[in-house]
Formats: sequence, structure tokens, C-alpha cells
Amino acid sequence: MNDAAFAGRTDVAALNRINKLSPRAVGAGMIGNVLEWYDFGLYGYLASIIGQHFFPSANPVASLIGAYGGFAIGFAVRPIGGAVFGHLGDRIGRQPVLIISVVMMGVATTLIGLLPTYQQIGIWAPILLLVIRLFQGFSVGGEFTGSVSYLVETAPPHRRGLAGSFANIGSTGGYLLAAGMAAITVMLSEAHPELPWIWRVPFIAGGFLAMLAYWMRSRLKHTGYEPGPIDPEEHELPLKQAFGEAPRQMILAMVFTWGYGVADYLTLVFLPIYADRFGMIDEGQALTVNTFSQIAALIAVPLAGWLTDHAIRRRSMLILAFGLIFFTAVGLFELSEGPALMHFAVAQVAFAVFLGMIMGTAPAMLAELFPSHFRLSGYSLAFNIGLGIGGGTAPLIATALIGLTGSNIAAPAYLMLGCPMSIGALWLMRDRSRQPLR
Repeated sequence: MNDAAFAGRTDVAALNRINKLSPRAVGAGMIGNVLEWYDFGLYGYLASIIGQHFFPSANPVASLIGAYGGFAIGFAVRPIGGAVFGHLGDRIGRQPVLIISVVMMGVATTLIGLLPTYQQIGIWAPILLLVIRLFQGFSVGGEFTGSVSYLVETAPPHRRGLAGSFANIGSTGGYLLAAGMAAITVMLSEAHPELPWIWRVPFIAGGFLAMLAYWMRSRLKHTGYEPGPIDPEEHELPLKQAFGEAPRQMILAMVFTWGYGVADYLTLVFLPIYADRFGMIDEGQALTVNTFSQIAALIAVPLAGWLTDHAIRRRSMLILAFGLIFFTAVGLFELSEGPALMHFAVAQVAFAVFLGMIMGTAPAMLAELFPSHFRLSGYSLAFNIGLGIGGGTAPLIATALIGLTGSNIAAPAYLMLGCPMSIGALWLMRDRSRQPLR
């Protein structure tokens, strides 16, 4: 172990002797995820409106595929952002990464709200939209993993699960805010067709959220892992160290998060659109139910994190959650089609609780896999390849499979394919939930 790695690890060890979580650290870790997932959730929830403005087509499925293509492209670039921000976080510390990522995301989110539509500038509208999505995906690549690493590193050993869960409390809060804003936007758009610009307001509002995130993160006192002086003779890239020292952990983390991403985006982002397009539920009502269902997820996330600190090991909690999704996927998707809104509500809340169990447990589980001196590089790349690509393409693939097969069962079938991937990876993964943070 070189001196730089040792210096960084001792800093983490000192912070871990703190007996309670820092409210300022928790708030700063959460706020960026509120912004990041507010935007990504908003794009997914408003996919049908975005499709109409930027990917016009006489075929509504084709228009939706175009919009979800933009959704997927934003995720495709996440591994690159994860590699860049991971390197910066391991080389210069966590705080700069946390600040840069929210500034980039805030600018990109505001630009979507100001972008001319296809009707106004033709083919340049979807091209510019896709460029902005690439910019957003790059910033997200370092945000979530950076905040999780920061939260876990600044938490006492017996509260790492709870601390890590706050990143997903932030992301769930962002989804909740996005779902609420989307529901209001859809209803206002339907009630006031003379206001075609109303869809822009939620994106522009994201810029103000970014300002708050920047202010909070620039005032951090405890900044998590900070590397010591770099020995020129041992100037090995953190990402190279990750593949060299922990190749098994990298592969397992990628496989696990691929299934995690499929579950995440099919059950929370795609389901309301599915119920509207392929079922008998009004989109505005579906988004309203989705908003309330995320309150259930918001309760499940910290509860799961706390339980894995005190009662159940993290791996066991995760296997249980994926098993529940696997065995209920077909039944809950069929239930979500209606005809009664209550049918959709039951399906959405059940999925939200199951996913909340995963979201409350996975952050600490993954952060604990890697040692401090290459934690952010290894975690970021593995997470963004798995969840970013697997999750980002899930709505697109599910929609395409329905179009190809002509059967709605294709969507839950794809969800069921993702669950065994995660369960298998977890079974082979080492659970460090009761061990000192390296």
C-alpha cells in the first residue's frame, strides 16, 4: 500500500469515529441527487410530450421510442462521466466532484426548458436535445456515486447503511418532485392547449434547484476521503488499480446494477406510461398515483438502510427484494392496466416498496466493495455501466419488445430477466456490512 493510499484511509478512519451523522453532510449529499433524478425522472415522465415536440410521428409508439431513445442516450454516456469524475474524486477529493456535477446538470436542465421544438427549427431540435442529454448523462456519471462515497465515508461504522440510503432518499425525492411536476404539467397541458410552452416550466425550475445544491456543497466542512501526496513512481490510475486489484468486484457490481437498473426504470418511470399507452389508465391520473407511491418508497429507503445496519445483512435484503419483484412482475403489470385506477395504484405502490428496499441497501453495499483510494473510480464505472446502460435502455427495450411481439407481457418478461442477474451477482458478492471501511 503506498503512502497516498494510507493517508487517505487514515482520514476516513478518523471520520468514522464520529458517533452521529452530520446533518450538513447528509443534506449536501442528498441535494445533488434530488436535482439529478428530478431531471432524469422528469424527462421519463414527460416522454410522450417530449416525443410530440421533438420526435413528431403519426405513429405514437414510434414517437415514444424516439423520446426514450433520448432517455437512453443520456445513460449511455454515464460510464464516461463516471470514469472522469471517479478519477477526479480519487485524485483530488470528493467535494470538487460534488460541486462540478450539480453545476453541469443545472445548466443542462435549464437548456432543455429553453430549447426550440421541431416545429420551430426542424431537425436541429432533436439533435440539440440529444446533445444536451449527453451532457446530462456525463454529469450524472459522477453525481450519485460521488455522493454515496462521501456519505458512507463520513458516517460512523454502524450507520453506513443509513447514511448511504440518503443518496437514494435524495433520488427518490427528486423522482417524487418530478412526478408531481409532470402530473401538474400534463393536466395543465390537457386543460389549456393554448399554452404549448407549459412543459418548459419544470425544466427551467431545475436551474434554481441547482443553485441551492451549489450553495450547500460549497460550504462543506467534512469532505470525506482526501488523497495524500502522490508518489511519482507509483502514479497508477485509480481505475487501473480497480481493474488490477478488484476485477471480480468490478464485474459483479456491473452485473448486479444492470438488473437493478432494469427494475428501477421499468417499475417507477415506465409503468405510468405503460398504463396509459397499453392499458386503460389516463396518463395524468397515473402520474398522480406515481407521485404518491413514491412516498411509500421514501419511507422504505431509510428503513431498509437502517435494518441492514442492525438486523439483516445487506446481501440478504437485496436478494429478498429482487425475489419479490421477480415473482410479482407479470401480475402487477397486468393489474396496472386497469380498468380501475385502484388496480394501477396497488401495482405501483407494491413496486415502489420493493424498489425502496433495494435503493436503501445498495449504496452502502456497493461503496463497501472497494477501498478508499480507488473507490470512486471503481464504483462509478461499474455502477454507470450496469445501472446506466441497463436502466437507461429498459423503457426503450420494453416498448420495442411490445411493438415487435404485439404482446404487453413483453415488458414484465424483460423485468424478470433482470432480477436473476442481480440475484446471481449478489450471491457471489462479498458482504462487508459488518466490517471496517477500507
